Amino acid sequence: MAVAGDGQVTLGDTIMKHSAKKVRKIYKDKIIVGFAGATADALNLYERFEGKLEQFNGNITRSAVELAKDWRTDKYLRRLEAILVAVDLDHLFLISGNGDVIEPDEGVLGIGSGGAYAQAAAIALIHETELDARTVAEIAMKIAARLCIYTNEHITIEELK
Repeated sequence: MAVAGDGQVTLGDTIMKHSAKKVRKIYKDKIIVGFAGATADALNLYERFEGKLEQFNGNITRSAVELAKDWRTDKYLRRLEAILVAVDLDHLFLISGNGDVIEPDEGVLGIGSGGAYAQAAAIALIHETELDARTVAEIAMKIAARLCIYTNEHITIEELK
């Protein structure tokens, strides 16, 4: 299992940072989370998600559902503008403030402005090659960076084995 994220942070049409780390391991390095959207909002959600993981002994499914419920119903959290991906060795979830907890059929997710490009590239690579997950993620992100002006090639990749 691999999760990749670019490093670009924009404010309107201006690039503010090239090397942000949007992907990281949490909960005893057993879960990878990634985000798209407002950085401060995403960091707040990382902390809340990790709290849920502690509360539910690392159960990623229950933690994702509980975070999505809180996010959708809490007056303060509803204003957060980010989207999360959460991964363990058995699950891959997209978690949103609309209450979404989605586990994709293909085992591939793309979020953010370049997400659809990266997801399409990754699905094609998975179906047509024998590349490992890390290589698929890296190539898919490089393709997205060529197509999306809000995505760059400063890529962070985290893996679970």
